[in-house]
Amino acid sequence: VFNAATAELLSHHQVELKQEFPKEGWVEQDPKEILNSVYECVERTCEKMRELNIDIANIRAIGVTNQRETTVVWDKTTGEPLYNAIVWLDLRTQSTVEHLLKRIPGKNKTFSKFKTGLPLSTYFSAVKLRWLLDNVEEIKKAVEDGRAMFGTIDSWLIWSLTGGTNGGIHCTDVTNASRTMLFNIHSLEWDPDLCKFFEIPMEILPNVRSSSEIYGVMVCFPIFESGALTGVPISGCLGDQHAALVGQMCFQDGQAKNTYGTGCFLLCNTGQKSVFSEHGLITTIAYKMGKDKPAFYALEGSVAIAGAVVRWLRDNLGIAKTSLEVEKLAAEVGTSYGCYFVPAFSGLYAPYWEPSARGIICGLTQFTNKNHIAFAALEAVCFQTREILDAMNKDCGIPLSQLQVDGGMTNNKILMQLQSDILCIPVVKPSMAETTALGAAMAAGAAEGVEVWSLNPGDLTAVTCERFEPQINPEESEYRYARWKKAVMKSMGWEASAGSNGKPK
Repeated sequence: VFNAATAELLSHHQVELKQEFPKEGWVEQDPKEILNSVYECVERTCEKMRELNIDIANIRAIGVTNQRETTVVWDKTTGEPLYNAIVWLDLRTQSTVEHLLKRIPGKNKTFSKFKTGLPLSTYFSAVKLRWLLDNVEEIKKAVEDGRAMFGTIDSWLIWSLTGGTNGGIHCTDVTNASRTMLFNIHSLEWDPDLCKFFEIPMEILPNVRSSSEIYGVMVCFPIFESGALTGVPISGCLGDQHAALVGQMCFQDGQAKNTYGTGCFLLCNTGQKSVFSEHGLITTIAYKMGKDKPAFYALEGSVAIAGAVVRWLRDNLGIAKTSLEVEKLAAEVGTSYGCYFVPAFSGLYAPYWEPSARGIICGLTQFTNKNHIAFAALEAVCFQTREILDAMNKDCGIPLSQLQVDGGMTNNKILMQLQSDILCIPVVKPSMAETTALGAAMAAGAAEGVEVWSLNPGDLTAVTCERFEPQINPEESEYRYARWKKAVMKSMGWEASAGSNGKPK
């Protein structure tokens, strides 16, 4: 919860969600658990507000932000999900992608680039939805009976929170729609030709709205008797990376931010014109702040694995009990001692779009220990960001003079210093790292009919920031970066082709 006048964070609550890995390369979440975690966070946050003697009647609007691309199909008559949500970095659709590629002249992965801004990849929702229609009998049946609804997580939440089976609103916003591969980013409508290509019935798709308008109002929660925010409008909706762009106040052409979460996402605002990358970036809708307002576009570089590499060191290798301990291990050595880690657990995203890559750790000697591996893992996050920044500088023609950053991993001071060293430019972090939530709140508060938040740059409070300046010489940085790129080349072409069960054919 934020103060609309000062953008100050007043109260918050968070719940960690379980991820399920039913097979190698598969990543799922329970849509009901996601919804219940939202109910719980709303209730607990409101309790904390009461403890601070802040009247929750002052909450004027609600914004939704979500991990994009994650795909869920539910039954509109029962309100039940028909399968787990398939998470954005899930790889089960590799064979679906290969099958679809065969139907494209010249197997051109970028066949829909000028309509959608996206390459054909396991990453986007259309291929996940295609897999569900091909493999889940219940979903096939629900589509035939006219009971199925598809959405990214924002749609599932808004539909459920505005009444579900009892008049719930089935909608999404332009930013989330632009990540499905079914949406024309110029006409701002679902594209009939793409729906035909993926064989997806258009009637299961949500209505596409702007990122800032009243979609509906909250209804009482079924599991908590109270429903603290009943009747409050839901009036902001942005995919997480787009919300962070707004929260970082990147409203000017050429402003960019990098979010360090499970993955890493660098977005650069390109204004009201869509710029198409020659260097492996994707074109996406940045935001559309109202029904009658223009859409703004962004170039985006996506890295699949960032924070997830720290979680992997913690949970899979057990070299540390907490994420903080990984930072301490790295700090103790201050170098990877020539060890390089390419965390291509889900293939490589931008700028390579190479699903056959797999993770590798190379340059090991008898001297290498867990501290060096921890350092190499943090360095990998920074090198991946550098690759994307290089691509962005080439596409935009104007090199960034500093990088604005946010997300959970920015609390790691070693990572932020490393990032500045590897980019050879300052890294600027706002003192309040929850910029994604802030962006959703701004969109909600600025909506027509709510209007408690001004998005006019003159009215926005200057955010206090921490700056990290480069501390190593550029030659050292270039040498390490060149070695990293050599390691990336070695990670490619590992899997020849994965069958639908994740095993090589």
